[in-house]
Amino acid sequence: MKFDKPITRRESIRTLLRWSGYITFAGAAQWPLYTLSDAWATETNKGFIVEGFGQTDGFSVKELTKKVFEAAGGIKRFVSRGDVVAIKPNISWARHPRFAATTHPEVLAAVIELCQEAGAKRVRIADNTIHDARQCFAITGVGKVANETGADLVYPRSSLMKKMKLKGNRLDVWRVFTPLVEADKVINLPVAKHHSLSSLTLGMKNWIGGVGGSRWSLHQDIHRSIVDLAQFFKPEVTLIDAIRIMTRNGPSGGSTDYVTFKNTLILSDDPVAADARASMLFGLKPENIGYIHLAQKAGLGTYDFSKLEKKRVVM
Repeated sequence: MKFDKPITRRESIRTLLRWSGYITFAGAAQWPLYTLSDAWATETNKGFIVEGFGQTDGFSVKELTKKVFEAAGGIKRFVSRGDVVAIKPNISWARHPRFAATTHPEVLAAVIELCQEAGAKRVRIADNTIHDARQCFAITGVGKVANETGADLVYPRSSLMKKMKLKGNRLDVWRVFTPLVEADKVINLPVAKHHSLSSLTLGMKNWIGGVGGSRWSLHQDIHRSIVDLAQFFKPEVTLIDAIRIMTRNGPSGGSTDYVTFKNTLILSDDPVAADARASMLFGLKPENIGYIHLAQKAGLGTYDFSKLEKKRVVM
């Protein structure tokens, strides 16, 4: 397929064959506590949200990640044998994980291992970084995760940025990082942190790292840009890493003074719900975050949690 004109997401998929202190959520106590004997029961077309809390000393981040997926019905609910899976973490900055600027490497490793256990043909890690990609890979720990798990770590070179039709209200045609649209399944794996322009960067804003082009242009109307991207990228599921969160001076941070431990994971098939729930970790109301409010109005999801199946995992 030639890429000399914009292509749709559907068209891009066809090219795949060429690739061989704690603050808990308000009302959280009323959510069902998941146990290993629970079966997941969902209503037709009803979304879900699972929260995981690490509340014991020395809890395993990897185990918490896996139990959150188990509570949602298991990884095979989202990944099938033979799938090529693209995972989109936030590794835009060459920062050590202790600064909470990037996705926790143990969360990433656990998701990769789950995909492999489900029989995924390939697992690819893809993010269009801001700092030099190789430095980001090394300093964030993502390179080590890729080496240890055998996942492909995709360098964001220009040849993988192709013009596609986003059909957004603000963004019509834009350069997209093709590994994220040529995969069979996509998992969004952002870190939760403060952002100076959009208030927070969570799941939906993570898609800014899924495209090329001018970030300055995207930032001119950042909330509508985020919603346009969220409308285009439709992952199987979003897992928000809030093990450590950056509460100020985001998105790059650079000091542990800006970091608070929440030891929390939020998993949902509703991108609005995932971001809405995570926003509450910062003491904010979802409806007061521009892109979360706009995304609900656009029908991309809901922050009315009564409409979702809800579970909690505590370790």
